[in-house]
Amino acid sequence: MNAQMAVDLVRQTLMAAFWLSLPLLTIGFAAGILISLLQIVTSVQDPAFGSVPRLIAFLAGLVLLLPWMLMRLCAFTVQVLGDLGRYAH
Repeated sequence: MNAQMAVDLVRQTLMAAFWLSLPLLTIGFAAGILISLLQIVTSVQDPAFGSVPRLIAFLAGLVLLLPWMLMRLCAFTVQVLGDLGRYAH
């Protein structure tokens, strides 16, 4: 394995991690903004009021997106293991 192949493998791994985490991060960001706006409007400053809905949003997003995430992760793993002979040189 030469340096360029190692760089490509690391780049592919980081991009796969980015695309797998992006939907959940977007859900968390949107839930955080909505909860913060709701707290500003209602003047409720209870920490549980902000944390619990965000956790529920993350859980709902994870449950909905888990099949897609596993499919992408399995495809990436098959791709990397399929090219394993190329990296052995």
